[in-house]
Formats: sequence, structure tokens, C-alpha cells
Amino acid sequence: MAAYTRTESRAWAREKLIGAVNCTIPSFTADLLNLNEKGIRHDIALAKEHGFIGSLAIGEVSISLDEYIEFVRISKEEAGDDFFICHHACFNTLEENIEMAQRAEAAGADLILLTYPPSFYPETEDEVFEYTTAFADATGLAIILFPMTIWNFSRLHPSDISTRLTRRILDAAPNVAVIKAEGGYPNIMNAVECHRLFGDEVVISVPIEGDLIPLSQVIPIQLSATSDHEYFGPLIPRIMQLIRDGKHDEATELYWRLHPARVAKNGLFAAVHGGSVLNRMGWKFQGWLQGYNGGPLRMPTMRLQDKQMKGYRAALIEAGFDIPDEPFKNFFIGRNPA
Repeated sequence: MAAYTRTESRAWAREKLIGAVNCTIPSFTADLLNLNEKGIRHDIALAKEHGFIGSLAIGEVSISLDEYIEFVRISKEEAGDDFFICHHACFNTLEENIEMAQRAEAAGADLILLTYPPSFYPETEDEVFEYTTAFADATGLAIILFPMTIWNFSRLHPSDISTRLTRRILDAAPNVAVIKAEGGYPNIMNAVECHRLFGDEVVISVPIEGDLIPLSQVIPIQLSATSDHEYFGPLIPRIMQLIRDGKHDEATELYWRLHPARVAKNGLFAAVHGGSVLNRMGWKFQGWLQGYNGGPLRMPTMRLQDKQMKGYRAALIEAGFDIPDEPFKNFFIGRNPA
């Protein structure tokens, strides 16, 4: 159960959520019939070693509801009290998301990233408000509100969730404790606007590292959650600590060191993700390059081509990472095959 009450969510987030939260994609056995517990534990342990404060338990893969809850349970057991597991509210309907949030809390999840179902097609901001507050009312966990272009809410406002609507949500749902400010991607306006209007009330997270590192040198940003930061190994937590210590020159030097990998990652986004769908196989491969488990995913899943995998690896090498020259086949087996 959570270490805070619903009304304490924002104070808890302000005190505890200082640093970077990466993503963990579930690992499966070679026959794809079961979860690979050893692979999951490997990924959580490595994220802790890399300096992350928590990890998002990704649910946007082919996984049953019961398996997902077991994934959360294993992750939290490996995480311990000092590493946060974020539940991914990414399931089919509002009712199913409420059920899964309650089950994830019982399994040990510490907070929730709220997303919206692909079949949810609101025609007014009121409908987004009603969905969001109904979900928030049904859980005691702190919630990350996530303005993002892939929800197709830009029909309602270019920032995806307008600050007018955000204001209504914050007033109605005291457990909305974080805003993952990625609205109107790609730009920094949503992060700046949310900081200016809501930064005294809730934690503003900037998940895109290319925005995070420069912005956090001019406005206070305590959290970067959630993102595929594992592609950069331990560097994002290290950079955030440098900025907290006032060592902006050192942080900036690392920003430019990462630039080749950043450019390659951004350039491959459209080809790999298609602009509206996140290729979790691609994200799992990014982590594998830095020592995470990798391993097979069930159908339906998007695919990876050699030119994409070569691009990801070459960019990290150019950025100064010591990336082993492993056969790509090993990724599809995983570091802890079962």
C-alpha cells in the first residue's frame, strides 16, 4: 500500500520524486508463454544501479491483466522501499483502468502514469475531465497527468490538455501530483507554461532529455518521469545530480557528448514509431544496448530492422559509450533466457 494518503499525494511527490524514472518492459520466457522473472529483476536492479529513482512498468505490450499485476509485484519486490514502481494506466476502458489501478496498488505500485485508451475519442474537454477525474477518484495513488500528442487531443487544444482543463483537473483531483509536460510535442512551451501556472502546486516533470538538461539550468525541474532514459545508461541521473549541485558546465558538457545519440534517437523516432505508436521493441533494444535484459516480445508487436538497430548502436558509440559488439540475435534471446 502507498506510504501516503490521497490528500498527501502532492506533498509526497514534492519530497520523494527527485531524479529520473526510466521504463521497464516486461520480459518473457523463450516460448513466450510466461513472464521471465529473472529478466524483470535484472532490469529493475540495473535501473537502481544506474541511479534511477523508479521505473514505469510498461503495460503497452501483449500481456494479460493477471500477468501485468504479477509483473508489478515482481518489480516492486526487487525494487524495495527506496525505488518507486509506477503503474501504467494504459488498458482498454475506464472501468478496466480503474480495476487495474486498484490491483496494481495492492501489488505494490507507488504511483500511476495516466494514459487514455485508443478507443477514447472525446469531442469536448469536458469528456477528458470526466474520464480523468473518475479515474482519480477511484485510486489513492498519486497520478502523473500526461498531456501528449498521441492521445489525439490536439483536436481540442494544440497543447493536447490545455492549461484551462489542467486547472479544472487539479482543483477536482488532489491526487494528481505530477504533470508530465509533453503537450504539443515537440516544443518546450508546455513545460514552461505548466511550470509558470502550476509549479507551486504539483511537480512538473520534463521527460525529454534534450529539453530537460537546458531547461533545468534556468527553471527548477526536480523530476524527469517517465522516459526511455535507459538508452543513455546512467547519464541522465548523473546529469540531473550535477544540475542540482550547480555544476552546469559539467552537465552541459555531457549534454553535448550525448548529442550524436540524441540526434539518431530523434531521427529514428518517425521511422520506428510511426509518429503515433510507440515501438516497445525499439525501446527494449535501446535498453539492451546498455546492459538491460532485452528478450522476445509477443505478437502483436512492431518489428526492428537491422538498419535501425545499427543506427541506435552506432550513435551510442559515437557518444562515447562502450557498447559491446554483440550479435543482434542475442537481443531476441535476452541476457537472462528462461
